[in-house]
Amino acid sequence: MQDVLRRKNYSLNTQQSYMHMFTLFLKYMYPQPMHTINSSIIKEYHTKLVTQDHKSISFQNQSINAIKFYLEKVLKQPSEHYDFERPKKPKRLPSVLSTKQILDLLDATTNLKHKAILTLIYSAGLRISECVNLQIKDIDSDTMRIWVRNGKGQKDRITLLSVDALFLLRNYYKHYTPKKWLFEGVKGKQYSASSIRSVFNKSKRIAKITMPATVHTLRHSFATHLLENGTNLRYIQKLLGHNSSKTTEIYTHVASDMLTNIKSPFDLIKK
Repeated sequence: MQDVLRRKNYSLNTQQSYMHMFTLFLKYMYPQPMHTINSSIIKEYHTKLVTQDHKSISFQNQSINAIKFYLEKVLKQPSEHYDFERPKKPKRLPSVLSTKQILDLLDATTNLKHKAILTLIYSAGLRISECVNLQIKDIDSDTMRIWVRNGKGQKDRITLLSVDALFLLRNYYKHYTPKKWLFEGVKGKQYSASSIRSVFNKSKRIAKITMPATVHTLRHSFATHLLENGTNLRYIQKLLGHNSSKTTEIYTHVASDMLTNIKSPFDLIKK
């Protein structure tokens, strides 16, 4: 299974997730042979995940994806062999930091490399995996664009390169002189996602930001602040790399400035 994942150029994170989820399923199957896998067994397993193990919807979906991959891509079985319903995700609004909180967070980040990382994630709306995968050649200062290669779904896209972020990156480059990856860790290897999470949590604590927030909140904040400043939702969709506009439309529910600028028709008819 792992060989097929590699040949199909799945990201390392996806490979690890699929292998972990499928291994758990195999443990449930044991000692039944692999060729006996069918929809009934899969349904029983996922019922157990919900009723006994109390696994999250995200966990269940990852498990389903892994099993589907094995059946469809490895065994080449048709879809009717794994015809079962997926759990629906609850619709929750994303957490968003205010512009002041963003500035407080960055001010609390004193290390130059750490500040450059968090600034770039916010200013370009990057996923954490996209940030660690950036290479020096992906920063195009001539056109003020960032090339995001092999993003979610193995898609390439272009996003914004902020003028202030570029100034910070140039200062960072002079001090750290990375060779290949834009942000390098030990022995020139890619900076790790776990290190970025640690940096974010430390700066969040120093900035006294008490609301629930993760590194991904910076991406949500990027999209929301663009919307509040009048950027067309279609352009935001492109910058984020969303396939569907419905995914991007969730930010209309958290763009507080847009809501406060909407006048009630009652106020309008009184004038």
